[in-house]
Amino acid sequence: MKRRDFMTTTAIGATALAISGCHRGEDKKSININRAKKVKLKLATSWPAHFPIMGTGVDSFADRCRELSGGSLDIKVYPKNILVPALQVFDATSAAQIDAFHSGVYYWKGKNSAFSIFGGMPLGLTSEEMITWLKFGGGYELWRELYAKFDLYPLIGGTTGPQMGGWFKKEIKSVDDLQGLKMRIPGLGGEVLKRLGVNPILLPAGEIYTSLERGTIDATEWVGPYLDKIMGFEKAAPYYYTGWHEPGSILEITLNRHRWNKLSSEHQAIITAAAEEMTGNMLCEFRYKNAIALQELKGVVEIKTFPDDMMAKAKEALADVLQDESKKSDDFKRVLKSYEAFSNLNKPWDDISTKNFLEIRG
Repeated sequence: MKRRDFMTTTAIGATALAISGCHRGEDKKSININRAKKVKLKLATSWPAHFPIMGTGVDSFADRCRELSGGSLDIKVYPKNILVPALQVFDATSAAQIDAFHSGVYYWKGKNSAFSIFGGMPLGLTSEEMITWLKFGGGYELWRELYAKFDLYPLIGGTTGPQMGGWFKKEIKSVDDLQGLKMRIPGLGGEVLKRLGVNPILLPAGEIYTSLERGTIDATEWVGPYLDKIMGFEKAAPYYYTGWHEPGSILEITLNRHRWNKLSSEHQAIITAAAEEMTGNMLCEFRYKNAIALQELKGVVEIKTFPDDMMAKAKEALADVLQDESKKSDDFKRVLKSYEAFSNLNKPWDDISTKNFLEIRG
């Protein structure tokens, strides 16, 4: 076979595979192309309009769905507070007031504590590992089973990569400095810090800077250098700490389950493929832009690591949180069992591959 013929055949095969969008454990259905039937979906986000990377990622996702469907799949993106408030998109989609949403999974731990695991674990799996667990280790099946109780159908809708530990108005020299500190931090990371004396507060993106500047909160975590710099946190807090609580946060494109089931198999495959494309692009964009922004922040703020005694206490607190949540919730216990089974399977390989290589590379 000539090289040109091989490349053409490979490209066609790759495109067909992407459009199929099949996941392990899902029913395999033939694609019934019917582009004459136009479908319109309303998707609300938890981000401001065209918010960098996360918001623009969703914009590109909608454009990609429209492009791949030949215009028959029209997803209208509504930023936060246009149709529904930022942290009410879950309920609005569950109630079929809108068709879909884009947000962070950890925001919904009040609905079911197990949801926080799907969003990422403190001191746990990286983005690559999280996606592997979800797609091949049984995570997706559990996530969709639990979301089905709310009439929802989730897809991985992006990931941030490793996040920073947050911005603090005062230096954290020991675990004692956390006592009474008011910090914007969601998910299991917030539960861990709560046991170390922190008062965790959940705030949407648009309220964080003002709360930090006015002293309503003493510290905040957000994402990483690029988005944190855009938010201007370095103007309100001089200490920037390296991360531990969100090594691989997962974002979601989630649809109303009944709306999803009514879509053609073609449109389902297109949405799935576009969501996966967005996830890969988002991870790479975060890595590139964080690297640039970090250089710009050096010399402007003090980049610190948390003290050893704090991290030792954080590990103890995390173990206690996981144990307590497992006792309170069978769902949490089941999801954690799946998560830990994959983690135990993955760690020996990760140690001799990625970890060993990074130590050699230096």
